[in-house]
Amino acid sequence: MRADQAALKELIDLGYQSTPVTLIDGEAIIGFDQQKLMQILGL
Repeated sequence: MRADQAALKELIDLGYQSTPVTLIDGEAIIGFDQQKLMQILGL
């Protein structure tokens, strides 16, 4: 069982079928993309 069923449903409703997916200000980052995460967060 998934720990957060509501979060899983949200991702499925958005069309994503795998994790990790990170949503930041409506932008989805699929997988672990450290460079993109740092860019979006301004780090």
